Amino acid sequence: MNFFVLKSFQNPKLAVLALLFTLLGGNVMACDICGCFMGITPYDNQSSIAFLYRYRSFSGYQGQSHPVFPEGSKFFRLGSQTDGEISHHNSDPSDYEVYRALEVRARYFLSQRMELNAILPYNSNSEQYNGNLNTVAGIGDANLYGGYHLLRKLDRKLNQRLIVGLGVKLPTGKSDVTNYKGLRYSTLTQTGTGSTDGFAYFNYLAGYKKLGLSLSGTYKVNGENRDEESIANSTTGFLNLFYNQSLNTSLKMVPSVQFAYEYSAGEKYKGVKTGEHVMNNLMAGAGLDFFVKNVTLNMAYQVKAWTVKDDHPQPAGRVVLGVTYNFNQLYYALNPRK
Repeated sequence: MNFFVLKSFQNPKLAVLALLFTLLGGNVMACDICGCFMGITPYDNQSSIAFLYRYRSFSGYQGQSHPVFPEGSKFFRLGSQTDGEISHHNSDPSDYEVYRALEVRARYFLSQRMELNAILPYNSNSEQYNGNLNTVAGIGDANLYGGYHLLRKLDRKLNQRLIVGLGVKLPTGKSDVTNYKGLRYSTLTQTGTGSTDGFAYFNYLAGYKKLGLSLSGTYKVNGENRDEESIANSTTGFLNLFYNQSLNTSLKMVPSVQFAYEYSAGEKYKGVKTGEHVMNNLMAGAGLDFFVKNVTLNMAYQVKAWTVKDDHPQPAGRVVLGVTYNFNQLYYALNPRK
């Protein structure tokens, strides 16, 4: 997520706030609905382009070598792979689900208070049940959303920003991939959901000197696909605390502590909840961002802090790596003189 950092990066008299609120394009149940992993940026009201790689695992059974990186999983896997069989899990210690996304993200400021965002992901989703490993890869669902900077209070003491926005997820990814027998892979393994979804979000940022926090939340309304499958509406919240540290005149470092809460009642069929893949968990971890001129490098790692247990693979953890290039935007389409 683009949080906030003091504008001492560019001007010691002002403070900087920025947001890129995102959704995972393909797999809703493994999503980072609030998009908290775009890192902190010192560019206030600056358009940007970013490349982000996200890895998330669901496992947690006893007997696995590592809950976040279960045996047999691959941190980088951008192609499809299948064992040919589709089976249901039975709490086998080797069972896991891994979701990967390589995303291109673009942000454009129409004015100092209005921004437009777009995300196009390439997803690679794996599930291993009863020794059968299947990975489906391809273009995911695109996201388009706009935000308005409702509050922009910048002074020498307390700096604040409140951003609100709306967005839509479009069914650009495939949701009907089958194995060699013609059997369709599970809904969450598909690279797309096949549904059109909408969401609303807010992001509040505040900072004093080198310390800052970002509090954000989103509510997502999910539609049905042509097979009458859907995901129950979901709620996500993020809290991040960070510190701005200058290493030298051209290199900045911002460590952060991150918390993320996710809730969804899981999968639905013909409007009825199936009880599959219910999400009610809290993640916690750390992030580290570096800034060199117009380039930002983002890193984040989170693990499960708490979850409601069931017989499915449990949320285990996630890793995020990203690079952002920020443009020196001097003019705005809706206010070209400033």
